This record gives sequence, C-alpha cells and structure tokens, in this order.
Amino acid sequence: MSTATTLTAAEAELAVQARQAAARSEGYWAGVWKRLRRDPVTIVCGAILLLMLLAIIFAPLLAPHDPYQGSMIRRLRAIGTPNYPLGTDELGRDILTRLLHGGRLSWFMGIVPVVFAFVIGSTLGIIAGFVGGKVNMAIMRTTDVFYAFPSVLLAVAISGALGAGIFNAILALTLVFIPQIIRVAESVTQGVRNLDFVDAARASGASGFTIVRVHVLGNVLGPIFVYATSLISVCMILASGLSFLGLGTKPPEPEWGLMLNTLRTAIYVQPWVAVLPGVCIFITSICFNLLADGLRQAMDVKG
Repeated sequence: MSTATTLTAAEAELAVQARQAAARSEGYWAGVWKRLRRDPVTIVCGAILLLMLLAIIFAPLLAPHDPYQGSMIRRLRAIGTPNYPLGTDELGRDILTRLLHGGRLSWFMGIVPVVFAFVIGSTLGIIAGFVGGKVNMAIMRTTDVFYAFPSVLLAVAISGALGAGIFNAILALTLVFIPQIIRVAESVTQGVRNLDFVDAARASGASGFTIVRVHVLGNVLGPIFVYATSLISVCMILASGLSFLGLGTKPPEPEWGLMLNTLRTAIYVQPWVAVLPGVCIFITSICFNLLADGLRQAMDVKG
C-alpha cells in the first residue's frame, strides 16, 4: 500500500511539473507573439512577404499573359502600356507575368538551400557541440576549410564545376550555408551542454540521444532557426547572381536574376523596365532581413 501511494504521489508530481512546463512554454510563445505585434517593421515586412508569396503561388491565375510567349513587334514597351502595365522585355514578353512566375523560382532557390542547410548543419553542429572531443575537432576543422573561401566565390566555383542548372545551383548554395549553420549550432549546443538540467538528466542515467532529444533540441533550435531565417535573403541574392552569370536557371525560364541578365542590354532604352527584377530581389531580401531581426529580438536571441 505504501509503495502504491508513493508511486501515485510521484506520478502526481510529474504531472504537475509537466503542466508547469507547458504553461511556461505557452507563456514564452505568447510573449514572443506579443513583442512581434508591437514591432511595426516586422509586421509590415511579414505582410509584404505574405502578399508576395500569395502572388507567386497564384501566378497562373493573376498573370495576364503567357510568360514564354513574345513578339518582336511588342519588344521593350514602356511601363503603363495598355495590356502590359509593367512593359515588355527584349523579346516582347510581358514583364508582370514573368515577374510573377519568376518569383516562384527565385523564392524556391532562396529557401530550399537554407532548409537543407538548416537540417544538415543543425544535425552536425549539435553532434559536434554535445559529443565534443575528436568528433568536434573533425567536424569543426572541416567547417573551417569551407570558411577559408568567401561565400560568393565558393558558390560560383561549385556551380561552375557542377555545371549550370537549378539542381546544381541548389546543391552549391546548400554546401555554402552548411558550415555557417554548423558553427552556430555547435556554439549554442556547447552553451547548453553543461547546464544543470542536462547534468541532472545525465546523472539519472538518460542516454545521450534522449538528452539531446528532450533537453537540448528545445533550447538550441530557436537560435539556429532565427539565424537560418537571416540567411534566406543572402541565399536569394546568391541564387540570382548565379542565374545572372549563367550558372543557375537556364533560358527561357523566368527567374529574377536571369531576367536582370537578359534585360541589361535594354538599360539605355527602357531603364525602368530593366530594373524591375532587381527591385523585386531588393525588396524581398530586405524584408527577410528585417523579419529575421524582428524574430531575433522577440525571442531574445543574442546574435
């Protein structure tokens, strides 16, 4: 009877602790949302990105023309031309239509490499930070080799070696961002590894995998995620740069960086039409940067 009473009391205590932990978690995220709502810059940037995302998702419904159909008779029309509100390009294709469809590839090539790098880099960084020793040395010294090269040069070199194409560009950009996320993940994991609750879990006999899954991940994924969010703007610029150099998207696919390349010859004829893809890249990158800054401040992540 005494043993059963002791077990019941222990289970009740565990239930109370679980409820308290859930309440603290809800209180934390409620505080994050409250701080975000008080930041007008973050809200505006988030709204702009949401509108752009909806526009590129529904591009086939919103676009007035076929993105591939052109006419030499209509080439390089000015902004405000009837039926062509943003003008036409050097082959007579509607700029608005190609911007909407091009946003799909630009966003895809800006987000997918960061997602892959986040998954791979977080895994390797957490392993290096938690295990330490020779494992840490092997992973971090390999990371330092990639850090010896500038991001732009490394992306161009890898893409040039692999050849032009969307898949090769995504692979090159993923390899560029993995070392950066590894370093952040390893750093925050090192800070969490020796905290009291991790030592208590280790003393209770919990396995390393259980400690990482239960106690470490929840404390390190937030800072890593915020840092990865800030990389999206850099990735989008690099992806556009690769397409501009002919190492990314191939013609006639609509993509903002490739559109900049094809329209550069029209800069003296229709300068406002020629700069529209660059304006889209600039606005998207700035909004992602400011959104990441807002998330960092709301989550109290110290960069």
